[in-house]
Amino acid sequence: MRLNFGILKRQKFPIPGFGLTMGYTIFYLSIIVMIPLIALFTEAFSMGWQAFVDASTNDRVIASYKLTFVTSLIAALVNTFFGLIVAWCLVRYEFFGKRVFDAIVDLPFALPTAVSGIALTTLYSSQGWFGQILQPLGIKVVFTPIGITIALIFIGLPFVVRTIQPALEEIQIEQEEASASLGASRWQTFYKVILPTIFPALLTGFALSFARALGEYGSVVFIAGNMPFKTEISTLLIITKLEQYDFAGATAIAVVMLLISFVMLLLINILQRWSSKRRGMEAI
Repeated sequence: MRLNFGILKRQKFPIPGFGLTMGYTIFYLSIIVMIPLIALFTEAFSMGWQAFVDASTNDRVIASYKLTFVTSLIAALVNTFFGLIVAWCLVRYEFFGKRVFDAIVDLPFALPTAVSGIALTTLYSSQGWFGQILQPLGIKVVFTPIGITIALIFIGLPFVVRTIQPALEEIQIEQEEASASLGASRWQTFYKVILPTIFPALLTGFALSFARALGEYGSVVFIAGNMPFKTEISTLLIITKLEQYDFAGATAIAVVMLLISFVMLLLINILQRWSSKRRGMEAI
């Protein structure tokens, strides 16, 4: 009996150059991502474990963690809700000035963050257009966590809109018409047909907006007031320590923020994969 094991052949790709592109990818990830992260952890733990804990968990740092993550989470949730509405209007409706409105959505991308911070501070100050209306009502925005949240909403909204738009464009009107013909209400059509389709995009937009808000500095530093234990964000605290040549203390705070952010984004990624898998099983 003759056994024919065959000959192992190298897999052929329709587009050549896999070795070159893979090598460039590894090189790029190493230079831009991995080596800086390794240097960050090395510098942070060079001070010793106890010094690392003391530098990253004192009362002032803990207060900045709470402010940064709470305001970033609120801003990301608000952006997810209103970003869906804005994307829906841009995809489903035709109106005068639609292209101008579509371009305005990208304005936070084009503006330098410092310019955004100065503009928001001017608008919401006691003499500003919005501040003059809110001040008599007892609502103070500048130099409060409310102002920080507004700044984070401003810079994070385009991430959600531009992520949801392609998902909405893929939904065919016939699917909604079929749902309505079967007796489904508008809410049932949205919940059963539209939302499952755009839910992964919603999660991606939320994650991008949340990650962008965590690392924001320029647009927040002007409107925050930077008061310790009140309006001091973690990124400002890192910059302050760097200006004091406390590199180990700055990297310790950065490592803690990085780990917390990584865990939260990992959970969002797992939820997104679960949603996509569930949608695929329902389709079958």
